[in-house]
Amino acid sequence: MHLTTIILLVLALYVAQIFLQETSRFRFDLKGIVGNRDVQPEPSVIAARLDRAKNNLLEALPIFISLSLLALTRGTSQEAEAQGALVFLVARVVYVLAYVSGVPWLRSLVWLVGMFGLLMMALPMI
Repeated sequence: MHLTTIILLVLALYVAQIFLQETSRFRFDLKGIVGNRDVQPEPSVIAARLDRAKNNLLEALPIFISLSLLALTRGTSQEAEAQGALVFLVARVVYVLAYVSGVPWLRSLVWLVGMFGLLMMALPMI
């Protein structure tokens, strides 16, 4: 898979996480979702987990985007960087599922796999 495709998929994952977090906060109630949101309901356990997972991706996103842009501007083959980006993407999808499920240790292990993907992206550029 090409690096630009993976970048777009990671950004799509971020948009999906924003959507899931916001809609789950309102328990998928259309009236609350499309309202002015002056009154925010107390988040459920799942909504709070989705919010934390989204915030975690938001923290990793600048690193991923920076490494991706560096790889794209180098003018060389981005195969190694694309492999790392794919590891990052898959790990981030699994991370959301692991976080929502609440399985102890799984979320942290998957997070480490995602960080390994970022390292895979960085190493060829050193």
